[in-house]
Amino acid sequence: MSDVESKQGGARVRVPPPVIFVAAILAGAGLRYVFALRISAPLEWRLVLGGLLIAGALLLGFSAIGWFRKTGQDPKPWMPSPELILRGPYKYSRNPMYLSMMVVTAGIGLAMGNGWVMLLAIVALLLVHTLAVLPEEAYLAAKFGAPYLAYKEKVRRYL
Repeated sequence: MSDVESKQGGARVRVPPPVIFVAAILAGAGLRYVFALRISAPLEWRLVLGGLLIAGALLLGFSAIGWFRKTGQDPKPWMPSPELILRGPYKYSRNPMYLSMMVVTAGIGLAMGNGWVMLLAIVALLLVHTLAVLPEEAYLAAKFGAPYLAYKEKVRRYL
């Protein structure tokens, strides 16, 4: 096991990224009772726009997971990656699942009219960036070398 690999042979990611986004939603919901950070748009608009964000993000996220399944990989970052996925949403974003989770979180915040959840969606992505994305990038660079570095140069990290 190298210093970039987990015990299972994947990236050294210690906290499951979905847990961070769920924590952001729960923290935002709780903060609303301490100091309300309301989004003052009409309920119908919030629900429609929030719903569209959530639907689009889920489509992106499930598409990314689908490519993992098609290639026989486990989407858990601490599991080994036998090959790079360069198709589907991975042609446009190196981290479509994390982008999806952030947009779902923001969409939930918008639909709830809770600015805290929307704000914490960004904080959650920053945490995931530090705790998951950077270790994953180090793992993939060590494992795949030049092909991963070329992919990294060609495709943006998030958008």
